[in-house]
Amino acid sequence: MARTLSSTRGRLGRTTTVAAAAALAFTLAACGGGSSSGSSAASGKTSGVTITVALAAGSLPKAALAAFTKQTGIKVKWVNIDWDSLQTKISAAATANTYFADATDVDWSRVGQLAKLGWFYPMEQFINTKSMAPDMPQIKSFTVGGHVIGIPYDASFMVTTVNKQMFAKAGITTMPTTLDQYTNDLKKLQTAGVSAHPLDIPFAAAEGLSTYWYETTGALGGTVLDQRGKPQFTSPDSPGYKAAEWMISAIKTGLVPKGNINVTDSQGMQTLMAKGQVASIFSDYSGNVGTLYNVPSSSSVVNQVEYIPTPGATGSVANWSNPDGIGIPKQAKYPKAAATFIQWFTSQSQQVDFAGVNGPSKAWATYPLPSHLSAVKVMAAKGNLVGGDTLSAMLATSKPVFEGGAPPWYPQFSNSVYTNLHAAAAGSETVAQAIKAIATTANGLAG
Repeated sequence: MARTLSSTRGRLGRTTTVAAAAALAFTLAACGGGSSSGSSAASGKTSGVTITVALAAGSLPKAALAAFTKQTGIKVKWVNIDWDSLQTKISAAATANTYFADATDVDWSRVGQLAKLGWFYPMEQFINTKSMAPDMPQIKSFTVGGHVIGIPYDASFMVTTVNKQMFAKAGITTMPTTLDQYTNDLKKLQTAGVSAHPLDIPFAAAEGLSTYWYETTGALGGTVLDQRGKPQFTSPDSPGYKAAEWMISAIKTGLVPKGNINVTDSQGMQTLMAKGQVASIFSDYSGNVGTLYNVPSSSSVVNQVEYIPTPGATGSVANWSNPDGIGIPKQAKYPKAAATFIQWFTSQSQQVDFAGVNGPSKAWATYPLPSHLSAVKVMAAKGNLVGGDTLSAMLATSKPVFEGGAPPWYPQFSNSVYTNLHAAAAGSETVAQAIKAIATTANGLAG
């Protein structure tokens, strides 16, 4: 499940192993190992069958699954696999044209790759995805070439969090709306002695560094790649270039702790922000206030951290999405039954239950935020969501990082992003060298 510390932090720290696996998948597919059509053994049954659902998350409440079976006649075998291993299994099954699961993970960052390889059924073949779109803004992140590769089952997007108590100690009571104001406020925190290093940026060579750069680039009004996959950040005047400069400057000047050179996103959230060591994260994850910072057992800043609209070049801006989805592999035994499950699983009413609005017995442990805007509004109205009004407004305007879906070669691109930004932060490359290397990677991959 997206952005919950207990279930998917491994995916945010995924290493070059995933990129290598992706490259291998392309090689095998090119040699004829992939499959572009459904399995000939697939059954059209929608009752009296058992489907396997494999996700990087613990099982749904037993009562919910029992109710689904009673309603549809479909039994569900739930398999919980860590994110990295799950991606490997999905790739291995598809390239070998063998059955693995009837429904499984479709991560936002792999949508372009999965669409290119033809490993998953287009969901509009089974579900009226057009009718879902108005209430599910992040379905855009799963749409490539007019086809919906998966259905988002939770909402995750990058947000800015601040410790308002620490800001107030520095005399700051009006929250910044521009990146310049935000930077100046962080310097005030230093000058006032509130925090020696008030900003968390995860400079470890891992996925969290890439997504931080994407969010900062978007905040400055830019995009990372165009729809052909060509880099949009090579000019020193471009938002992407300026975002990299701002991030590297932040660690060089001490706004970011020097030790962050080896800190991942989850480590920063858990050991810096949650412990009051820093006062803000520019690219945090939606839901963290309620699921981490306001939990006494894991935090010493309970009721101090809040979401603020992300500061941009001239004012607050929309947030980038990075949600989890679920789809149907072409080797599924019961694709229609799987579609029935997905439609139920991602429905507004079930998401409200999973979020705990209707009591703990119906809640799905660690479920962060529904993908249905209406479900989030229900949570906010009933007081079941910390910062609910702010989050629902952010979800309504959230945008995909890559218009038209992440490129098929995203893992290799991200590897170049976080490797070179890490090197720039460590001082072994300049910002100009890092940007050039990332652009060279993108141009080479995009052809």
